[in-house]
Amino acid sequence: MKKFLFAVTLIALLVSAPAFAHCGKCGAGEAHSHAAEAASADIVGVASSAGTFDTLLAAAKAAGLVETLQSEGPFTVFAPTDEAFAKLPDGTVENLLANPDQLKQVLLYHVVPGKVTASEVVGLSSATTAQGSAITISVKGDTVMINNAKVTQADVMASNGVIHIIDTVIVPSA
Repeated sequence: MKKFLFAVTLIALLVSAPAFAHCGKCGAGEAHSHAAEAASADIVGVASSAGTFDTLLAAAKAAGLVETLQSEGPFTVFAPTDEAFAKLPDGTVENLLANPDQLKQVLLYHVVPGKVTASEVVGLSSATTAQGSAITISVKGDTVMINNAKVTQADVMASNGVIHIIDTVIVPSA
């Protein structure tokens, strides 16, 4: 487990980009919009800079998907946080990392081809993922659900798509 956590941390440091980090152009406490800077980084760079997607990034690397997520796209990624991965039963992440084909299928289930913003997502009842199966989309008041995952932050823009942050890892039906 220590090796896994070290690898996750190392990957996060190696692929970091300035999207959510302090840019150095603004002073402490100074209001400054980082939207243009975030949009200049690809999905991997934006996720890496957020500091809350270390497990997702390690999984993407293990599944051989980092280069794909850095390509032109566009992609819509429903990105589970490290906390979402931590909610999985003990051993699940390790088992997925040991089975790259299964891991790839789970990760591709979090990706929808094309750029689908929040204003478009709320008008859908489902979407076909890059894995090939459909996800269910529901809206209850101000809450958007992707299967059983709650969207906690929408429209995190990247140069090659958009990230919607979710609180639960979603898994395709067998």
